[in-house]
Amino acid sequence: MSEQVIVIIISGGDIASTNQAESLLMKCKWTTGPLVEGFRTWNCNSVRLWWRDGGVLFEDNLDIRWENVTTERVSEVIFPSRHVAASGLPCLTIHPIGTPQYGVNEKPPFGGKSADAPPPSPRMSSWMKELKNQASNHDLLDEFVVSFETTHHGPWISVPSLFIEIGSTEDKWGHKKAASALADVIISGLNLDSNVMVPEIVPKKVVFCLGGGHYAPQPMRLSDKGVVIGHMLANYALKMEKTEGELTSENLPKGPWKQAIMAAYNSTLKANPNSEVWAYLDRKSFKGWQRNAIIHFLNLHNIPYGRTADFI
Repeated sequence: MSEQVIVIIISGGDIASTNQAESLLMKCKWTTGPLVEGFRTWNCNSVRLWWRDGGVLFEDNLDIRWENVTTERVSEVIFPSRHVAASGLPCLTIHPIGTPQYGVNEKPPFGGKSADAPPPSPRMSSWMKELKNQASNHDLLDEFVVSFETTHHGPWISVPSLFIEIGSTEDKWGHKKAASALADVIISGLNLDSNVMVPEIVPKKVVFCLGGGHYAPQPMRLSDKGVVIGHMLANYALKMEKTEGELTSENLPKGPWKQAIMAAYNSTLKANPNSEVWAYLDRKSFKGWQRNAIIHFLNLHNIPYGRTADFI
């Protein structure tokens, strides 16, 4: 049987990504691996670092492409990256990927597969806790906000993954102390500084979150309480048009919100096959008819949902 590995994929054209890579290479004991698609690789225990050129948002199936060259089976992918936002908010973020809100005939503008989402890494919540610790240890909390982002952009990949990012403008992307902090999160989370196996995370319950803003304040609060978070869909990813008449399975609001919820649920379940997957609604972010429609839809598909007290 081929070896199972976790692959850290570096975007060579992204200084936030390459700074994290340089910090990882400096702080841990790596051996040189083979060229994969012409790009350099390094090995540390069961973790691989793959330093590619350019970006990754439109580079689909990188897990399968790695396996085709090396015969190693990829169990998870980590994407160190920069974060871009028009707000210019200095932030350190973690987020899952996917574009479930786009129709099957639409082309997502920043990569990914329409109407679908890759499995989210079960490590996001524990890494968020560690990110807060490392931001404090590196004296970054006066300069950066630490936050989840909701599910967005590509690439498409078949295994659990997460992006860990420095943002959100060019003057922050090259911040070496921030890159060092994020590298320390990766080192801690993957046991790169020891010979201990990478921990497997199998929670009793995993929660995928519906509603709220892009920086996911409610998922952050749940994570702070020890809840393991899956996909997070902001209000903008749950577009719906109100319909007249009684709410029934045949008369639900139109729009891509139903496919987005099912994609988020199914891929969170795929990432956590031995866990219960529940939905959490940011109730205050929805109008009453929207909230009722979502609850009706969850009940139709036997997807459990609850409040914070149901998850802790």
